[in-house]
Amino acid sequence: MSDHKNAPGGKVKKIPMRQCLGCNEHKPKAELLRVVRSPEGEISLDFTGKKSGRGAYICKDLTCLKKVRKSRRLEHNLECPISPEVYDRMEAELSEADA
Repeated sequence: MSDHKNAPGGKVKKIPMRQCLGCNEHKPKAELLRVVRSPEGEISLDFTGKKSGRGAYICKDLTCLKKVRKSRRLEHNLECPISPEVYDRMEAELSEADA
């Protein structure tokens, strides 16, 4: 698989790659889900990839989210504690997105 895509005008456009915190695989940014800590400290899922704040990426897969929850890598990456309610809400939102 190539990291480049043809853009208008014959220029080659680089596809941004990000690493999933769950499985550690590098994937195109568009295939991953961004978890964001806003400047106010609120944790949320960013389906657009454009919210402001510190972001971390995970696959759109409950398995990866469960690995991240167990290892607490998201807390380390976002540099803040994350309550179980936030993880539960993320699991629910991820399940809804799959449906």
